[in-house]
Amino acid sequence: MKAAKKHNDVTKLSLGGILIALGVVYGDIGTSPLYVMKSIIQGNGGLENISENFILGSLSLIFWTITILTTIKYVLITLRADNKGEGGIFSLFTLVRNRAKWLIIPAMLGGAALLADGMLTPVVSVTSAIEGLKLIPSFNAIFGNDQDIIIIIVIVILSILFFIQHFGTDLIGKMFGPVMFIWFSMLAILGIMNIFHDWTLLRALSPYYAINILFSSENKAGFFILGSVFLATTGAEALYSDLGHAGKKNIYASWPYVKVCLLLNYFGQGAWVLSARKNPMYTNLDDLNPFFQMVPHSFLICSIIISTLATIIASQALISGSFTLVSEAIKLNLFPRLHIMYPSRSKGQLYIPSVNKSLWIICIGLILYFRSSEHMEGAYGLSITVTMLMTTILLFNYLLKQKISPAIAISILVFFGLFEVSFFIANAAKFMHGGYVAVLIALSILSLMYIWIQGHYIKIRLLRYVKIQDFKEQLNLLRQDSDRPKYATNLVYLTNSEYAQKIERNVMYSILDKRPKRADVYWFVNIVVTDNPYDAEYEVETFGTSYIVKVKLKLGFRVDQRLNVYLRQISTELVKSGEIDIQSRNYTIMPDRKVGDFRFSIIVEQLSYESGLSFREEIIYRAKLFIKRITVSPTKWFGLENSEVDIESVPLFIGRCNEQLLKRASK
Repeated sequence: MKAAKKHNDVTKLSLGGILIALGVVYGDIGTSPLYVMKSIIQGNGGLENISENFILGSLSLIFWTITILTTIKYVLITLRADNKGEGGIFSLFTLVRNRAKWLIIPAMLGGAALLADGMLTPVVSVTSAIEGLKLIPSFNAIFGNDQDIIIIIVIVILSILFFIQHFGTDLIGKMFGPVMFIWFSMLAILGIMNIFHDWTLLRALSPYYAINILFSSENKAGFFILGSVFLATTGAEALYSDLGHAGKKNIYASWPYVKVCLLLNYFGQGAWVLSARKNPMYTNLDDLNPFFQMVPHSFLICSIIISTLATIIASQALISGSFTLVSEAIKLNLFPRLHIMYPSRSKGQLYIPSVNKSLWIICIGLILYFRSSEHMEGAYGLSITVTMLMTTILLFNYLLKQKISPAIAISILVFFGLFEVSFFIANAAKFMHGGYVAVLIALSILSLMYIWIQGHYIKIRLLRYVKIQDFKEQLNLLRQDSDRPKYATNLVYLTNSEYAQKIERNVMYSILDKRPKRADVYWFVNIVVTDNPYDAEYEVETFGTSYIVKVKLKLGFRVDQRLNVYLRQISTELVKSGEIDIQSRNYTIMPDRKVGDFRFSIIVEQLSYESGLSFREEIIYRAKLFIKRITVSPTKWFGLENSEVDIESVPLFIGRCNEQLLKRASK
């Protein structure tokens, strides 16, 4: 099989590539100004408790957090750990998984936390934008201060967004870049308009103010102010996860502009807070948001519309990212097989109905439970600190694999690890204020991953293998036995055996014992997911025959496993090379057809009540079997809906079962 063509030409720096990066990569971090300063002020007891030193310290913390975690860690270091142009925690895991088996733990923890973050981001960002409507007098005149109206609007927007996933997002996707460019430009302009009155705030670029505020009595939250500050960099992981969609060079080129726009807006909000802190009109407000308060009144409606569009784009990026993350986890055998669809012609765009429905239900549930962005912020941030920590651990192993000096690698691990542990501890204080929701979501996803991978390990341990070579003669006799009806021209078995010379015992039992199955060619196909995202190769062993073919399909973790298509290509090539005979057919609409029919046999193991497993292992494996029954069938997963497929159930044994002997009763 020829290597797959490069999935997308995003390696070149171009204006179009930069626009794609703006629309795809920065949605999460780009909408943070909607709620970061609001969260910091509320955490300090409101506007009346704000001092100049507090604002200087907060701005300094925001600046150095974005600089250290986003710019240095992700943009300058982590983006270099690309896997053939792809990024993300599972992509990084595939680069280092051969170093140690335990590295699967940070990969699973990070992936679960990232999926949990993907459920929280749409809720927090869209609600924060829509709450800006409360500042419009005509809106208040009609609806008053009724939060239920805000909730209804948010639910409608997100429901429409989730509904259109089925049709693909090509059309609206073309708007992402230009809209986000307008958004970031608006952030910068609004910031400059307010900084213009107090340029002395630029003193906050000094780290002195960041360190000082952590220990100052003017900071009532103390160390835990970092929980709010961290919200400014929650989208940093997306820079790495979306590497394959935007390209490294385009992210490098666009990030300085994005960073400057974000910082200008944060500093502008700081300037507005200092000018408004003694104004009774603002100090008495219960739900103060500096972002919308600093917008000129004549531009307020436009700013709310642009903000809402930006948060929708951020939500779309997180939804698409969740689809990609789950797809990669499935291919790496860390997640149950789910039905994956490709709703548009865009390469890499996919849609997973069950994930989309789950995301929608959870998002609506979160909106109804928390009701306001203020309460949602308590749940937000905790899960992504876990992902960042796990990325740091995997990155450390990647640097060692790249022969980077151990001293440098350890320094990077300790430096970023200390920062991220600090943010994790600060965010852990939110646990009882909503953070437990994020933890429950992440633990649920992690439990699903744990059951799936442990079930796989149990199955592999229990399987027994036989040498194919030992059954050559029997298979040859069976295929020539004219007394038996032909079962198929090509009989295909899927196998877990990566050994070129061996096959599972129950596969051979199915062919010879359960019901002898006569075929012209017996195929044993093993699919191996490789570390390179777009690998598409195969190896063949025929055992010196024209009727036994053992195929090892090497597919990248981003390649669709379309077994029917691949086998047609492989069989045609083997006929051309003379390794298997031409399979002529008397009845066909294709006169030049060289290959006959295919029949696929998929063996599904069932756990015997006398399996010999421990109680814990039996619970895990039964849980996996239950999950398999409610997820996509192997027939759909391998693209065999239009093929002839037989599903055979066989018991999975270990050792000998305790036999109950019967005693013959006398007459």
